Amino acid sequence: MKEGLRRKGIYFLPFKFKMVYWADIVFDKPLDEKEANPESPYHFKEKYLPHKYEKKREWTYVRKKVLDVVEWQLDKIFLNKDLSINYSGISDKIIKKYFRELNMYYMEDFVDAKGKKRKAKEAFREPLTKCLKAKRRSNIFLIGHSMGSIIAYDVMTICTPRIPIDTFVTIGSALGLPVVMGKNAAERKLAGGTQSKLTTPESVKNHWYNFSDLEDTISANYDLNDDYAPNSKGVAPVDFQINNDYEIDGEENPHKSYGYLRTPEFAEKLYEFLMTDRSWFYKTSIKILNNFLAALHLKKSTI
Repeated sequence: MKEGLRRKGIYFLPFKFKMVYWADIVFDKPLDEKEANPESPYHFKEKYLPHKYEKKREWTYVRKKVLDVVEWQLDKIFLNKDLSINYSGISDKIIKKYFRELNMYYMEDFVDAKGKKRKAKEAFREPLTKCLKAKRRSNIFLIGHSMGSIIAYDVMTICTPRIPIDTFVTIGSALGLPVVMGKNAAERKLAGGTQSKLTTPESVKNHWYNFSDLEDTISANYDLNDDYAPNSKGVAPVDFQINNDYEIDGEENPHKSYGYLRTPEFAEKLYEFLMTDRSWFYKTSIKILNNFLAALHLKKSTI
């Protein structure tokens, strides 16, 4: 995130950040940057690397139309108009084969990394629930990546519906997958009813921004706005198609969180959030300081 702000010319802008981690529920220990053996299950292949150059892809009208057709077909096959799941057996097999953690999340019970039998959704939701309760008096900018966006959505709507979230951001989100929408609707007892859409969580006060790279297969349904209705405050997903420039050893990964978090589009929304409701003196001081730091950076880069 700080790299993205620097690329925008913002070299100093303090904020507090808290990582909410759920993977330790599933795995016995984290990946290790010092593990050199690529065959080891703990080898950390996709390390954070600063971007080397601007990678621009032109999103063509044809590509968008193809993705729109794919979304329409998948919704038609797997999701009924009342939000109930069609061919649930097939969709469950797809999740089990291709989305291991998501499969665990939707299991009734599972055995965690410590060998303890637990209620799956309760276990996955607990870290974020505790974090939001601890930060309930703060102005919150909540980011959910991939499966994390599903957990965040569920926590806001089920576990902490009264804790206000100023801005909800989804990156590389799977919330547009028909099976995810169907299971969300079933848990909220919407499936089989009269509603044809899920809604933005009521706790989101001002914004829901959804960022997708059109080459990210997890977020192939790049436009959540047509799947999630506004909440009572009028907040609905606002979709952005971005270029995720993450790559390592010449291999691109348009789903990687690093690439999403340093895009100029994300940096712009983060900057807006951090400057909202600030005093004139604070804004002016930040602007002057960053102009000075930007000039120093330019001087160093041209020497």
